[in-house]
Amino acid sequence: MSLHVDKPLPPSLYADTAIPPLALPRLEGTARAAVVVIGGGITGLSSALHLAESGTDVLLLEAQEPGWGASGRNGGQVNPGLKPDPEEVEHGFGALGHRMVRFSYAAPEALFRLVERHQIRCEAQQSGTLRAAVSAKSLAGLRVLAAQYEQRGLNDARYLDATESAEFTGTRRYHGILRDPTGGSVNPLGYARGLAHAAIAAGARLHSHSPATRLQRMADGKWQVTTPKGSVMADRLVIGTNGYTDNLWPGLRRSVVPVWSGITATEPLPDSVRQQVMPGGGVLYELGSITVYYRLDVGNRLLMGGRSKLHHMAGPEGFGLLQRYAEKLWPALKAVRWTHGWNGQLAMTPDHYPHLHEPEPDVLIALGYNGRGVAMATAMGGIVARRIGGESEESLDMPVTGLKPIPFHGLWPLAVQGRLAWGRIADRLGL
Repeated sequence: MSLHVDKPLPPSLYADTAIPPLALPRLEGTARAAVVVIGGGITGLSSALHLAESGTDVLLLEAQEPGWGASGRNGGQVNPGLKPDPEEVEHGFGALGHRMVRFSYAAPEALFRLVERHQIRCEAQQSGTLRAAVSAKSLAGLRVLAAQYEQRGLNDARYLDATESAEFTGTRRYHGILRDPTGGSVNPLGYARGLAHAAIAAGARLHSHSPATRLQRMADGKWQVTTPKGSVMADRLVIGTNGYTDNLWPGLRRSVVPVWSGITATEPLPDSVRQQVMPGGGVLYELGSITVYYRLDVGNRLLMGGRSKLHHMAGPEGFGLLQRYAEKLWPALKAVRWTHGWNGQLAMTPDHYPHLHEPEPDVLIALGYNGRGVAMATAMGGIVARRIGGESEESLDMPVTGLKPIPFHGLWPLAVQGRLAWGRIADRLGL
């Protein structure tokens, strides 16, 4: 049994600027649904929305409030593709790999059209994704990726050399950049809340502060999901708990590694500084051993993100490494005040692919987006709805894989700390 307590929404720039939270009821007493979704992040909310739009009777349980976890704390970048390059995906999965590539590189476009269709107020900007090479080694990999884009006709991407990269970003840090115009950004907490509004409008029932504490298969084959004040009987389960996965489903928590990612934000940049920082627009993530990512929001605040300490942090004071790095990229930032800092847990998988599991015929689990969760978790919600709607496993655009707990999972904090230390050294040496 999982133990949960109500926790306030962590402070962040998103919490200050997103659309207001929804007033959702707790689950009390008994309920019935065709499908119960556990987890009110982007995976669960997208699944609930797509299911409700297909006419399915769906009920969602969230332990805190929609977007409370990484879905409402991430960098807000809407990025195309999977972590492995297209060629690697196609080599590993054959014909399915071709569909995986098309599906994942189309995910941002699908998200922005969904935002338009449901009029979600989430500061959406389809301003492009910039993959930036920080060394000669990462530049070689970037050129390979650029060639793979061109061979497949993906998204009209454009390669920028070092001179063009400096003009586009305002810094000479990068050896080259690949710009995909389909990417962009959202306020992720506002996006999660907007998905919740859309799901409710489509007929889904959503409950906050209603953690699933027990799953039980009943004699008639249905599932009973117990919460502190109620229970729901359902024909099918969907679990989308990602970086905050607990022991509700056996072995699931040990199949992913929770990685803490932190973000710090400035005050709105003065015009004189704004003209120097990312003049070409877009959202950027670096191709280094330690990922750094950043963007400007609609209020002209710079948001810098990267790996953080492995515990909850709030306020700008604990994010000095990111702030000093930003000031090296753009010295004019030394005159600007940093106003916010926060972090949260993302879920990484050993193979760097999102995982879709079907451990029993009426149970679907989706998690592990490896830093690409805004677009891919949205897209995975559609996959979940298609599978529940009767599509065969073979027709889906992502593979259904077995659930495999990671050996020695309890040592993950030491492994993550060691990986971060080595990554910083490697980036300094250009390895």
